[in-house]
Amino acid sequence: MKPCHFMGFMPPPRISVVVPTCRRPALLGRCLCALLDQSIGVHAFEILVVDDGHCDRTRDCVEALASHHLRGFLRYLRPTEGRGPAVARNCGWRAARAPLIAFTDDDTVPSRVWLEVGEHAMLRHGWTAMGGRVVVPRTTDAPSDHEQMTRGLEKAEFVTANAFVLRAALQQVGGFDERFERAWREDTDLQFRLEEVAGVVGHCDHALVAHPVRPERWGVSLRQQKNVFFDALLFRKHPRRYRARVRTLPPIDFYAVVVLTLAALLSAWAGAEVAAWVCALAALALLLRFTVRRLRSTSHRPAHVLEMLATSALIPFLSVYWRLRGAWHFRVWFF
Repeated sequence: MKPCHFMGFMPPPRISVVVPTCRRPALLGRCLCALLDQSIGVHAFEILVVDDGHCDRTRDCVEALASHHLRGFLRYLRPTEGRGPAVARNCGWRAARAPLIAFTDDDTVPSRVWLEVGEHAMLRHGWTAMGGRVVVPRTTDAPSDHEQMTRGLEKAEFVTANAFVLRAALQQVGGFDERFERAWREDTDLQFRLEEVAGVVGHCDHALVAHPVRPERWGVSLRQQKNVFFDALLFRKHPRRYRARVRTLPPIDFYAVVVLTLAALLSAWAGAEVAAWVCALAALALLLRFTVRRLRSTSHRPAHVLEMLATSALIPFLSVYWRLRGAWHFRVWFF
């Protein structure tokens, strides 16, 4: 039976799709086009776009698409306080009308049956939440380091690029922890809290979302080191789960590079030239090994190799800096 719409009225949706976005209207438009083509039918869900970048172009994009649908089906929101993806997602699900919340990102392309399959899996298994499958389309046999890192999403247990959560469970745990100010670990933290107090977090490979690799400026791996700051917060909240499921050991090689470099400088300052050379060469050997590891399965184009050489020399120092800064900020013994 088709739903009856009277005077533009739509019955309450079964699913609310929350899409945070930040100054990427072209990517957002691509994502929304995929959502508007869902097999489940527009009567069954609503879309809430949460503009974390407070961008007028984004608002215009959403409003132009919304004008072709019944009022309330596609809504544009802006957080009034705070910034970051955790804030944006909280703003979205709290404004949602459906009992089931589906999360995705503005740079994804959900499959046509994404919502239909996700809803069916949640109902069939009685899960509290569910992670779907993320696929990163291959652009070349020799990917860049950035593309290789993006492919890591394919192995993740639960990421907000493709996640379904009962609204009642989000209310129970208080939603996302807004101290996670970057798109990093806030979804893992939510997963761990849901598992602790709300119920089973399942996984369904048939609920598929594509995550194309978006272009990035030179040195993206350097900017990503700031993410490690929030590993300290995740470790403080879930130390056992962090060591068992996120990272078993600290980056010992990175610490060794930093210590050896400092030792080389101190030895040179003290006039111990042999010790300075030994420490410097040992640090250089570790850096070269790190570079080779990054290049082993990535592109060997000259420009990419040069980028790997330059960034590999800096990553250990930035990583250790942000790890220690996070440990200090969140008052946790985290190395």
